[in-house]
Amino acid sequence: MLTLYQAEWCPFSSAVRERLTELGIPFVARPVEPWPEQRTEVEEIPVLETEDGARHTGTRAILAFLATLPPGVYEVEHRRRWHEHADARRQDATGQILERAAPLV
Repeated sequence: MLTLYQAEWCPFSSAVRERLTELGIPFVARPVEPWPEQRTEVEEIPVLETEDGARHTGTRAILAFLATLPPGVYEVEHRRRWHEHADARRQDATGQILERAAPLV
């Protein structure tokens, strides 16, 4: 199982999660501390750790690694759905839902 060290607020982590979804690859998301100086397992994000312990750090390195894997069965449909939800991302639907669920003071 792949492990993705990431943060939900990070657009680079989001891109990697989307690509993993497009490829149909299951992964474990490991949240990291908000600030680099607080982190103990990784310094920067995202980091993708493979089953053999190899680590790919940064979006470019991760996407290059993922490009070596076979295409996903639903890759095209997932990308199409990603485009269909562009307005929700522009309107920050996720942020609005989070604020209603648990506003931070």
